[in-house]
Amino acid sequence: MSSLFPALTDPGAARRPALRFGERALTYGELAAAAGALAGRLGGAPGRVALWATPSLETAVAVVAALTAGVPVVPLNPKSGERELGHILADSAPSLLLVAPGDELPEAVRGLERVDVDVRGTGAYAPAEVDGESAALVVYTSGTTGPPKGALIPRRAVAATLDALADAWQWTADDVLVHGLPLFHVHGLVLGTVGPLRRGGSVRHLGRFGTDGVARELGDGATMLFGVPTMYHRIAEALPGDPELAKALGGARLLVSGSAALPVHDHERIAAATGRRVIERYGMTETLMNTSVRADGEPRAGTVGVPLPGVDLRLVEEDGTPIVAYDGETVGEIQVRGPNLFTGYLNRPDATAAAFTADGWFRTGDMAVREPDGYVRIVGRKATDLIKSGGYKIGAGEIENALLEHPGVREAAVTGEPDDDLGERIVAWVVPADPAARPGAEELADHVARRLAPHKRPRTVRYLDALPRNDMGKIMKRALGDA
Repeated sequence: MSSLFPALTDPGAARRPALRFGERALTYGELAAAAGALAGRLGGAPGRVALWATPSLETAVAVVAALTAGVPVVPLNPKSGERELGHILADSAPSLLLVAPGDELPEAVRGLERVDVDVRGTGAYAPAEVDGESAALVVYTSGTTGPPKGALIPRRAVAATLDALADAWQWTADDVLVHGLPLFHVHGLVLGTVGPLRRGGSVRHLGRFGTDGVARELGDGATMLFGVPTMYHRIAEALPGDPELAKALGGARLLVSGSAALPVHDHERIAAATGRRVIERYGMTETLMNTSVRADGEPRAGTVGVPLPGVDLRLVEEDGTPIVAYDGETVGEIQVRGPNLFTGYLNRPDATAAAFTADGWFRTGDMAVREPDGYVRIVGRKATDLIKSGGYKIGAGEIENALLEHPGVREAAVTGEPDDDLGERIVAWVVPADPAARPGAEELADHVARRLAPHKRPRTVRYLDALPRNDMGKIMKRALGDA
């Protein structure tokens, strides 16, 4: 297939800014030289290469070089523990490790040949001819049970997703993206780094997310912001006392949230303060991106928009029967197919077979409803967020949104627990805004019942100081039982 980065072979783009991490930056010409030099070395590397994926210029250069050379890259989370790193390395068997000069490495990876990435290297940029079905990335997913599985993401999926997002978001070479996402997930690495470079635009990485950095970069010409709900929640909290932040966000072309649902309350607070609405999209490691609110569409809070070009999406009942109703009420599991999908799990033919239906649809495990106009609204994960109570199928997400509208609630999560009468009872886990004046359980239950329906009221309320979250800010609901 053709090169993933047309701008790197365009002489007219050589002086355009490509990457900036803090005070360190590369133009397209400098990136082509550095990636070309490293790709020349990687071209002779057998199998896969691992990448110590810190939020750095070196990580971006390394992934461009690996994709240029046609060598699959395995991004490693620098915060992973020894056991997880050991599993990933044993499973993926990389031949070497790409790393920023001077980085200290844990014992688990020291047996690999270390290659320091030189961001000022000079070499000819010559993309290898590589089949679109060949793996570009092996990204390890955190499963609910067992060790992480390596999702084989082919080059055609990377290109298809980024080109579909360009269509949906009107993403061009004129756009400047700012974000502070980690670079070992597809959000920060594929969308947030490879994405701008495929368009010929630029990315400014904050290193560590902060509202001051967001205000600075958006106020200095950046046009797009990518973030996760935790980041947008911090923005919403800061806006009342930060007029410069409000002004900067108001001037952005596109504010995009992903990796988990953004609470409606935060949507509304940001819109009220800035005049700009955050749009959401929906994807997974295995599928990259499936849907999005379009730049020319209605940025409706609580929805993830419509299927992207080339993506087929359906909802199904528990027995696999397709749901044809677009009524905003009928809950079903999302299944997708299209060029954005992965090819399978590394060394796991059993898990790969189980992930797909007989006719080729990928089972996402996410539950959703579709509005009459086709918009998708996700209500939660099948395993943790679909609650069957009193004969009803109830999505945890809408109850969480209702709880967050209560002024006494700072954070909220909802789960189901076995109940002899109801089948499952709804349990709310609440972080109060003021621990000394926390709202009572009955008050919160009535609050939900008034906004939604009586059968959606929490039967139990448990109070916490904080909700357990992972590196991407997602609430780890399976850990709540241990809280």
